Amino acid sequence: MRKKRWITFDLDGTLMQNPFGGWVFPEIAAAVAGWLGRPYDIVAELVGEHERRLRQGRYVEAYDWDGMLAGLLGRLGIRESVEIAAIVQKHAVPPKIRLLEAEVPAVLAALQAKGYALAAVTNGFYKYQDPVMEALGLAEYFAAVVTPERAGAGKPDPAILRPLGGEVVAHVGDRLDHDVQLANRCGAFSVFVCRGLPEELQAVDPRLRSRHDLMRQICLEKWKREGGAQTEGQGAALLPAELLPQAVIGTIGELPSLVDGLCR
Repeated sequence: MRKKRWITFDLDGTLMQNPFGGWVFPEIAAAVAGWLGRPYDIVAELVGEHERRLRQGRYVEAYDWDGMLAGLLGRLGIRESVEIAAIVQKHAVPPKIRLLEAEVPAVLAALQAKGYALAAVTNGFYKYQDPVMEALGLAEYFAAVVTPERAGAGKPDPAILRPLGGEVVAHVGDRLDHDVQLANRCGAFSVFVCRGLPEELQAVDPRLRSRHDLMRQICLEKWKREGGAQTEGQGAALLPAELLPQAVIGTIGELPSLVDGLCR
């Protein structure tokens, strides 16, 4: 049997917009404020705990939103419980969720036609991601959906790819710290999705964009927003090599021609 050639995808920020920021977190915040009888920024507490766990390398626990929320409610003396997956399910309807580009399904189909097996490799737990994928018609394109609680690891730990077997030819994502670093660590072709590329970069071959000084500066600024480089005025040359993508695409439509010839 021929070994599978995988192209793996991040989901949130790469292919789709989930309902957490616009709908799930606000509903949780309103419920907690009601139980306490006063305003309380439970979302800031949740995000703070999430970021603390990420800094500690606890990638699986960092995305267990139900577990983190239960702990916070307990410390606040709130006996009521919240099932975040149920809230996600309720809000997993357009326009609360959306594909980030209308051509996403056509691109995924084109990659399948080229003989690649597709997998979603996401740090979001399956119970949060599946309702959104189903509602947007994405689930049918993926032969596998790999999530931290299933794999026992989260991006950028290469161990998250172990359930796939075969060869991961390329990984596509919108984060340097999670997606590009994961691909570079495991020897896959790292494709960084960077929408809104300046015209100067749009004219450059996607495989050469990361060598451009402007792109390196964009990557450095992105890494800072992800919580990486903290010192103001750092030069682009200080971007760690593991965070430098092998290709940069401004739209998902650039992907099919980019991956031609990666693994024949």
